[in-house]
Amino acid sequence: MSIPTLFTPYSVRSVTMRNRLWVAPMCEYSVEKHDGVPTDWHLVHLGGFAKGGAGLVITEATAVSAEGRISPEDTGIYSDEQRDAWSRIVAFIHSQGAVAGIQLSHAGRKASTWRPWAPERGTVPQSEGGWLAVAPSAVAFTGYAVPAELDRAGIDGIVADFAAATRRSIDAGFDVLELHAAHGYLLHQFLSPLSNLRTDEYGGSLENRARLLLEVIAAVRAEAGEAAALFVRFSATDWADGGWDQEQTATVAGWARDAGADFFDISTGGLVSGTTIPLAPGYQVPFADFVKHASSVEVSAVGLITEARQAEEIITSGRADAVMLARAIMRDPHFPLRAAHELGVELDYWPAQYLRAKWPA
Repeated sequence: MSIPTLFTPYSVRSVTMRNRLWVAPMCEYSVEKHDGVPTDWHLVHLGGFAKGGAGLVITEATAVSAEGRISPEDTGIYSDEQRDAWSRIVAFIHSQGAVAGIQLSHAGRKASTWRPWAPERGTVPQSEGGWLAVAPSAVAFTGYAVPAELDRAGIDGIVADFAAATRRSIDAGFDVLELHAAHGYLLHQFLSPLSNLRTDEYGGSLENRARLLLEVIAAVRAEAGEAAALFVRFSATDWADGGWDQEQTATVAGWARDAGADFFDISTGGLVSGTTIPLAPGYQVPFADFVKHASSVEVSAVGLITEARQAEEIITSGRADAVMLARAIMRDPHFPLRAAHELGVELDYWPAQYLRAKWPA
């Protein structure tokens, strides 16, 4: 009997994932010292997914600078101490047979916010450990403080921060680098005409709005070398009139591929509040499908993918090359092992310590 496509290996450059069930970035807001250094929580959280059989485990949005953190409790990769702490986590992920990825991020105007379970909402004031956020334009996200508009020196500094974060990520042992250009964070803010009102070479036309992303991709590829896999996460729509959409996403994905990116992680939304999103199982898969075929690029799909056969069908139908799991794998970190059982696949990477819990053949 042939192996379901979901459990066949998948390679990007020199990196091979053992299957196509991958862990999407999920913010944990759990750095208690506000120093960006990942903790034992991150080791157990991410290591559990590797132990559970995932092919690729990607970290939460990891800031390339202190000002790029979403919250004071976010992780970073802008210091050697952070690099060394990530190295320990990467080593464990590798020990379980999974590939380790890091999502490099700058929150832009959505930086310096309270973590979700804090009683407060909105922007953390500077008097309480917050900072002034930056953005392409001085336009606030709903309920947040107005950011400072980046000047040319600031933009050049962003590119340099991504390059430096790349070097530390490679030194920490990460196999996959993912640039966060989705969910309303800085690179997405430059892409969307709803948040980018600039009139210089970084605003206006699609080419100008994509300029920063393409500069970051070039800088990251130059620093990472040819072996590392480079992903870009896009929100394929703002779900808002006049905003970023799937056609623009497909066009820029082609440019990004030509600039050195390899693979595209397709999500949606996050730039503006008050939108209506038609939530349903696999509701974002059509966007991945569109980008894949419009631009002839490789993509993953994410969003309410909760069942093994659903995931298998997404791949065998040709709509995506892999699936990303978030809430479903948080509920069941051993989702890949369970999915293999449901699809009749005999895996050789069950943890030896757990073999007595394996289902009978």
